[in-house]
Amino acid sequence: MRFFDPEHRSHAARVMRDRGVEALLVIGGNGSMEGAHALWSEHGVAVVGIPASIDNDIGHSRESVGVDTALNTILDACDRISDTARSHHRAFIVEVMGRDCGYLALAGAVATGADAVLLPEKNPERTEVVKRLERLVRHSFSGRRQKRRVLVLKAEGVKIPTEALVAELSEAVADMKHVGVRATVLGHIVRGGNPTFRDRMLASRFGLVAVQAIRAGRSGVMVCWSTSDRGEPTSDAFVRLFGLDSILQETELLTAGTSDLQNERIHRLEAIHGAMAF
Repeated sequence: MRFFDPEHRSHAARVMRDRGVEALLVIGGNGSMEGAHALWSEHGVAVVGIPASIDNDIGHSRESVGVDTALNTILDACDRISDTARSHHRAFIVEVMGRDCGYLALAGAVATGADAVLLPEKNPERTEVVKRLERLVRHSFSGRRQKRRVLVLKAEGVKIPTEALVAELSEAVADMKHVGVRATVLGHIVRGGNPTFRDRMLASRFGLVAVQAIRAGRSGVMVCWSTSDRGEPTSDAFVRLFGLDSILQETELLTAGTSDLQNERIHRLEAIHGAMAF
């Protein structure tokens, strides 16, 4: 917390200079990038950022280190939950991490074949959510469809408490015999585990380009996984450099749900999913 104080940032920069540290590679999320930006802009410290956040809420980079591992953990948990849901005719609401970004919930919903997903970017209204979930449960377990499970993924950034949502939905479908509604909050289990091949590959490619950028005298930038023609090209066709100023601005748009990248993610995944995203 001391790093929020300009005096302590000055002290950090002095320590680096006194100890002969020539450059700093900052691996982390948007808070880490803000700190890197402060060291660079206020004290001229040579910094290059590497995005690492399971929330996938760092501007300009389509993917951050940790996202794929988190998604695979979510898939494994939802597959197991679906097994017990089918055995007992249950609707499960599964809350996943992501802070104010719904990427993990939406991408997880697509991969698990979930029936619906609740996103903070949509800012869903509580009463309407309960009504729509009630219609979903009734339709899914009706004689016409005869589904054996209903799976709803909910991003933690959605302001409706998960337990309250389960209680209200349970009351709404109380007349449906042999149908239960349950909640599972995956919580910090999503942040752990051994990294997948994709995350290890992504980290290696980010690391190589970041070191090359430092050796070339670049600073105040972050490496990004990007297929656009924006940013600065590197030795890797899929990794580009973006200024930290631009990274922080785009990150604010992501958090607010107004980023072009975030909207493109949502629209593309919604189209693939074909289910209710609200």
